[in-house]
Amino acid sequence: MRRLLIAVAVAALSLGGCKDHKKAAENLSVAQTFMAENAKKPGVKALPDGVQYEIVRSGPATGPHPRKGDLLKVHYEGKLKSGEIFDSSYQRGAPAVMELDQLIPAWMEVIPMMRPGDEWRLYVPPEQGYGENGAGPIPPNSVLIFRIELVDVLPVKNLG
Repeated sequence: MRRLLIAVAVAALSLGGCKDHKKAAENLSVAQTFMAENAKKPGVKALPDGVQYEIVRSGPATGPHPRKGDLLKVHYEGKLKSGEIFDSSYQRGAPAVMELDQLIPAWMEVIPMMRPGDEWRLYVPPEQGYGENGAGPIPPNSVLIFRIELVDVLPVKNLG
């Protein structure tokens, strides 16, 4: 009887893994189609790794570009292709402070191109976001769409 229960448990885990793998593969196909179509829209710029962005508003051209080691003060909203918001500093009512080096790959690539006062819309292919594992409410291989407003760059001085 014990062997039967173990066999049933292993089979259930295997089928669940297949279901998750199948869903991840479906999501990847949908993501690739979305990104290919989105790249054709006026104003959308594509980077070599597939990350896309459009400039919503430009701040002063004299502001500093963020660099490795800087803290960022940003207002942002992250949503899925479906429009479902998964995180928003706007909903919390205050900008977030984040370390540039601790963000998803797409943010680490695009944020250094911005200046305080800039607001961009960022389209993130799965491999530059949370990939095939997803994270929290983000399903595997999801396209992420961010509204990012760079409020300020807070340089961190070396304490050495």
